[in-house]
Amino acid sequence: MNNKSQGNSVAVVTGGARGIGLGCAKALSTKGFDIVLIDVLEEDLERSASALSASGVHTESFVADVSLFDRTQEVAKNILTRYESINVLVNNAGTPMPKGLLEISEAEWDRTINVHLKGCFNWARAVVPSMLRNGSGRIVNISSISAYSGGVTRAVSKFAYAAAKAGILGMTRSLAKELGPSIAVNAVCPGAIKTELTAKMLEARATEFTEGISLQRLGTPEDIGEVVAFLASVEPNYINGQAITVDGCQWIT
Repeated sequence: MNNKSQGNSVAVVTGGARGIGLGCAKALSTKGFDIVLIDVLEEDLERSASALSASGVHTESFVADVSLFDRTQEVAKNILTRYESINVLVNNAGTPMPKGLLEISEAEWDRTINVHLKGCFNWARAVVPSMLRNGSGRIVNISSISAYSGGVTRAVSKFAYAAAKAGILGMTRSLAKELGPSIAVNAVCPGAIKTELTAKMLEARATEFTEGISLQRLGTPEDIGEVVAFLASVEPNYINGQAITVDGCQWIT
């Protein structure tokens, strides 16, 4: 396609087929963004993109593994043939890995780091050149309170996950320094969020989790989406290199 869209600003959301990613996409659409969803879950991706389109949001989707550098470059180039620019990148794609040091395999460790942390690198590397050419852009990386706490409880180990999410915070701060003033880079650290992926575990231990949350409820994808949409659209902007915790006062540093 040679004719580029002259429409709204564009937001790319990785892991956008469901859960927090879809919540972010919906919130961004209310701010006027066209939405591009990236995910490996082909059926969920098609369903979510169709639902957004049916609600009047200009939506496109690509099946892609964020851990693959070449595929990321290919998809980003494809997006930029359709649009004037990529204005917002939400690095949300992730994979669960509830295993500790003595249970996790090398392959499982590598996969967790590659999806969460390398995935952020791959997509930042793919979209930042176009943002710099345009003189503006926003990147929001989804980390976790596990980056601070090491995991929700001792009984639920998040060894590789916590390491990857902590790495995302370091990357966020470094990129914020490197890419300013053109591009603002921030992170969001969700607490216990009820999604398709976490619902079964959270429901089984709902009392345990909610007793430790000041607001006395589990979080929702919409809770995260609203904060991401704010960081993506607030003007004038003086927020850069920050990690914003959204957990109902579950974790206090």
